[in-house]
Amino acid sequence: MPRHHNKDSAPGGSQRQLRVGETVRHAIADILSQGSVHDPELEGHIITVPEVRMSPDLKLATIYVMPLGGRDIDVVIAALERNKKFLRGEIAHRVNLKFAPDVRFRVDERFDEAERIEKLLRTPAVQRDLEPDSDKS
Repeated sequence: MPRHHNKDSAPGGSQRQLRVGETVRHAIADILSQGSVHDPELEGHIITVPEVRMSPDLKLATIYVMPLGGRDIDVVIAALERNKKFLRGEIAHRVNLKFAPDVRFRVDERFDEAERIEKLLRTPAVQRDLEPDSDKS
């Protein structure tokens, strides 16, 4: 039986990708929460790391971040990108992998998407469709 997996087999990747991604997520969250990154633009922010997606070869980690309150997103992403080399080294020390994954930072937009869906559900057209029909007895 072949060992390669279908690309569409799991939404977040293989079990291995998910497990390593979660380990990297914990490591990066610890690094950021301990204030190990000495950057003045990061010091005033509490940063949430809701997800890390690993490439199939585990050499690239896409780290999704969101500053508390969603403020200064561009400033935070730029500061993380500036400190990418330091963060990669710290991840390499904390996570036991053959190769330290290259890291890239992205804004986590799930909160915005959830808010958009919530607004759609509150529209009059949707509310009308959700009301029970009174003439069906």
